[in-house]
Amino acid sequence: MPRSHHLSFYGSLLLSRLADQVLLFLVPLVVYQQTGSASWTGVAFFVETLTRFVAFPVCGVLSDRRPPMRLLRQSQALRALSCIAGLAAGFALAQHAALVALVLVSAACGVFTTQGVMAREVLLPHIFPGERFERVLAHAQIADQLGMVAGPVVAAAALALWPWQGVLGCSALLFVAADAGLAWWQRQHTGPLPQGQHTQGESWWVPLGTALQHIAHLPGLKPLIALAAGVNLVVGVTQATVAAMVTGMLGQSDAAYAQLQTAGAVVTVLVLAWVARVHWRGHALGVWSYTLLFAGGLMTAWAVHPGIYALGFLLVIGFDKMFSVYIRAGRQRIIPPQDFGKTSGVVVLLNNLTQPLAGLAVGLGAQGADARGVITALVLGMGLIGGAVLWMWRHAASPKA
Repeated sequence: MPRSHHLSFYGSLLLSRLADQVLLFLVPLVVYQQTGSASWTGVAFFVETLTRFVAFPVCGVLSDRRPPMRLLRQSQALRALSCIAGLAAGFALAQHAALVALVLVSAACGVFTTQGVMAREVLLPHIFPGERFERVLAHAQIADQLGMVAGPVVAAAALALWPWQGVLGCSALLFVAADAGLAWWQRQHTGPLPQGQHTQGESWWVPLGTALQHIAHLPGLKPLIALAAGVNLVVGVTQATVAAMVTGMLGQSDAAYAQLQTAGAVVTVLVLAWVARVHWRGHALGVWSYTLLFAGGLMTAWAVHPGIYALGFLLVIGFDKMFSVYIRAGRQRIIPPQDFGKTSGVVVLLNNLTQPLAGLAVGLGAQGADARGVITALVLGMGLIGGAVLWMWRHAASPKA
C-alpha cells in the first residue's frame, strides 16, 4: 500500500476525475434534452474528443521538456478557469449560444485534461518505485473510477437543484480542490521527481519525428495501437449514444441514465481491483478484455430491453479500463524512458482518433434517438481489427520453412 501522503495524490486524481465526469455526464444530456437528437449529441462528442486527442502529441512533448508536476497542476487550474468562463457565458448568452459555449468549455477542458494525463503518465513510474507497474496503474485507475462512480450522482443531484450553469460551477470547485490536494502531496514528497529535458531552441518537429520513428520500428508497438483503435471505436460510439439510447430509444428517465453511469464506474473499480491482484501471463489480459468489450458492444447495438442494454454497457465501460492497463503496461515495456512522453503522446493520439470518428459517424448516421445501425457497424469494425492483429501475430510466430 502507498504511504499515507500518497493518498493525497490519489485523492487529487479522484477529485479531478470527478469534475471531469460531471462534465462528461452533463454535456450529452443537456445537448440531447435541448435538441432531441442523437445526431447532435454525436457532433458534440466529436468536437470534445477531437480536441482532447489532437492535443496528445503536443502535451507529450511538453511532458518530456517541462516538469510534469507543474504541468499537472496547471491543467487543473486551467480547467477550473474554463468552467468559470462557461458559467458566465451560460448566464449571459441566449439558449443556443449558451449550448455552444457549453460544448466549447467541454472541448477546452478536454485539452487541459490531456495535459494532465500525459504529465501523470511521466510521473507515475517515479512516484512509486519498487512496485509492479501494472499494480501502480490499477491503483491510479481505481482512483479515477471512484471519481467516475460519484460523478453521475453529483451531476444528477446538482441538476436537480440548479440549471446546468450551476453544475459548471461545481466542477470548477472540484478542480480547485484537486489542485489543493496535489499541492499538499508535493510538499510532503521527499523523493526526486522528473524535471524535464532542457532542449532550448530545439524544433517541435524533432521530438515528433523521434516518436514516429519509434512507432515505425519498435517491435510490438503497431499492433497495440491497432487494438486500442478498435476498442475506442466501441467505447466512443457507446459514450456518444448512451444518453440518447437510454433516455430516448429505450424510454428511461434521467435518473436511470445516472444510475447506469454510476454502475459502470462501480464495475470498473471491481475489475481494476481484480486486475491489480492477479498476475496475468502473456496477452491474456488483452485477449479477455478485448473479447468482452466486443460482446458488450454487440449487446448495446441489438438490445430491445433496457436490462440487455445495461449489461452490454457495463461490459464495455468496465473492461475498457482493463484493456487500458494492458496497453499502458505494454507501452511502458516497449518505449525508451527518455522518449516516453513524446512517443506516448503520438501513440495515444493514434489510439484514440477512432473515438471522435465514432462520434462523427453517429452525427451522420443516427436516426433521431436510434443509433443501433451505427453501433453495429462500428462494433463489427472492432472485430475485424482484432481478427487482423491476431492473424498477424500468429503469422509472425509461425516457423518459417
